Amino acid sequence: MQRIHIIGGGLAGFTAAITAAESGALVTVHEAHHTLGGRARTADGPYRTNEGPHALYRRGPHWTWLEQRNLLGPTTPVPPLEATRLRFRHRGTLRRTPPLALLRLSRRNAAQASVATDFRTWATARIGEEGARAAAHYAAVALFHHDPGSLSAAFVQERLHRAGALPPEARYPIGGWAQLIDRMAARAWNLSVRIETATRIDRTALHALARTGPVVVATSLDSARTLLDDPALSWASGRTALIDLALRTRRGDAFAVCDLDAPGWIERFSAQDRTLAPDGQQLLQGQFPLAPDASRATGIARAEELLDLGFPGWRERTVWRSESLAAGRTGAVDHPGTTWRDRPAIDRGNGVYLAGDQVAAPGVLSEVSFNSGMEAALLAVTATEHRTTPGHGAPATEHRTSPGSPLDLKRT
Repeated sequence: MQRIHIIGGGLAGFTAAITAAESGALVTVHEAHHTLGGRARTADGPYRTNEGPHALYRRGPHWTWLEQRNLLGPTTPVPPLEATRLRFRHRGTLRRTPPLALLRLSRRNAAQASVATDFRTWATARIGEEGARAAAHYAAVALFHHDPGSLSAAFVQERLHRAGALPPEARYPIGGWAQLIDRMAARAWNLSVRIETATRIDRTALHALARTGPVVVATSLDSARTLLDDPALSWASGRTALIDLALRTRRGDAFAVCDLDAPGWIERFSAQDRTLAPDGQQLLQGQFPLAPDASRATGIARAEELLDLGFPGWRERTVWRSESLAAGRTGAVDHPGTTWRDRPAIDRGNGVYLAGDQVAAPGVLSEVSFNSGMEAALLAVTATEHRTTPGHGAPATEHRTSPGSPLDLKRT
């Protein structure tokens, strides 16, 4: 029986591995690092940070998939008391409530928005220029992009609608996202998936693997482009300054501060999960999208402005701090006239498939990784049933789906 090889041990990779193994396939996961998780890794040590703010959206398709397999584990919503401490910077001052126009627009279904028009133009016609600007900046929490108003109206509206849902959809795995990865890896192991860490696959090794069975490349799109030597593997993403802070606890701190004057968000993650920081301390994580020519320092300066508003005396209370820059690592963004179907196809031909958060699969944030991982696995399993000569697969097709796959459901 042919073996399916999966390159990358993150969310997309383990979704693909579990899906393929449940179909009866022999599967090997190849992870270049010593630890699993990809961008879902959680830092070791007293401060359990993720790579930027992370949350699962409860109504997404991956939530049901994880729940059915008992992989979710303990998760927590935002506590009701903390939800009352969400603050908004608008017109330079801190407010307890967002503009009414933003609330009205967030209730609209994404299907009502235009694919061909940019969000700024579409939203301005409905709630005015100021409301449209605030709505675009609020949606940036799920976009990681410096100019949300320039993106497709349908794309931004879907994220605005999900981020502004009541009750909130966001759920947080207790102990960080590494706990979720550990459960997925254990599930894969119990399904006899072979997991090889510290195994870096180059082009030569990939060609060798492809001669023994289908290959699912579940890496970042940049890594996939190099690995497959395919310049066409490209899609727009964000560029974002990330800041992590541990502060000594003080009563009255905001739960989160959303910047409506410019894209930016900072959240006290230990408010919902006390395991993320030592007793007496609070863990904050923030993201501040940057234009292509802006420096990381520019984003950090904006973060400090929000900290001054929502967390008085934060400088004197800081016990630990970390800063970084995420470029092309925050998922796909769709410009006017494009949808997820226009992104790089999952089926690359010759038994090679893509999975990740920048490929042709629907969903918000990590949902794209889950959906593409499932689809790639189904295609790979189908390929093992039809390939009679190792290394020769079906020709590439545009966004081909298998019957009953998650992408089929999205099209009906």
